Amino acid sequence: MRFNRLDLNLLVVLDALLTEQNITRAGQQVFLSQSATSGALARLREFFNDELLVQVGRKMVLTPLGESLVKPVRSILLQVQTTIEQRPEFDPTQSQRKFTFIMSDYTAMVLMPAVVRQAAQIAPGITFELITPTDAPIEELENGNADFLLLPSNAIAEKHPSCSIFSEDFVCICCRDNQQIEEEITTDQYLKLGHVIVSFGSLRRPSVDTWLLEKYGIDRRPEITVPTFTAVPQYVIGTSRIATIHRRLANFWAKHLPIRILPTPIAIPTMDWSLQWHQYKDIDPATHWVKQMIQDTAADMY
Repeated sequence: MRFNRLDLNLLVVLDALLTEQNITRAGQQVFLSQSATSGALARLREFFNDELLVQVGRKMVLTPLGESLVKPVRSILLQVQTTIEQRPEFDPTQSQRKFTFIMSDYTAMVLMPAVVRQAAQIAPGITFELITPTDAPIEELENGNADFLLLPSNAIAEKHPSCSIFSEDFVCICCRDNQQIEEEITTDQYLKLGHVIVSFGSLRRPSVDTWLLEKYGIDRRPEITVPTFTAVPQYVIGTSRIATIHRRLANFWAKHLPIRILPTPIAIPTMDWSLQWHQYKDIDPATHWVKQMIQDTAADMY
């Protein structure tokens, strides 16, 4: 099918070429041979009157026009996908849909197990994939690599629909045998003791507790930085280190591990968590079914 002289089938190839910046890998992504992909690139170059991809040394790079097409082309394909997948009704009892979420291991531990249990009773054919936040979670959503973000409200985008899920406050944890800390931790101890903190991805994106503390000018002394919240207690137990962590996560750990939960000596505001989905998925009844289920589950738990 052609639209304004462009074979619309070429948009799928163009998206793969712009993403992979490699003819062989792009062809594999859209199930075309290398020669067929090269031919498609030639037709795209003719249509746009631009090279789009050029060889520089051993790799191919995008031209300025190619760079400018990355997001619009992906957006068009996402809108087409959403339109053709749209159904007037959604029957969760019969659906075989898979939903991909980007969230930290904190949310994956304290909320999603209950969501998945609830979904299994109502919609046994639906599956879930949970992905750790990358350096650019919003881009992952916009590129169609995730259906939902479940993140602190400060980490979501304004241009896509979202809803609040729950709020959380923070506490300190220390080893149960830590002799330096009595019933409460003092401000002086909090600032002087070594901390275990969490950061994500190659850009070392700070976790929410770090973001809050830095926002209010509180300077801790990090001794250990770990990539997940679940790793935190292992670097606290048997040491004098402390950590600032979500209350619900601390309560879960305290049932199984030799840690103590202490109030933070410095007031830390609560933080809201939100669920976000792509604006094109806002017409999808399945998206709203998942949203409602998560909201209801969170309300029952919290």
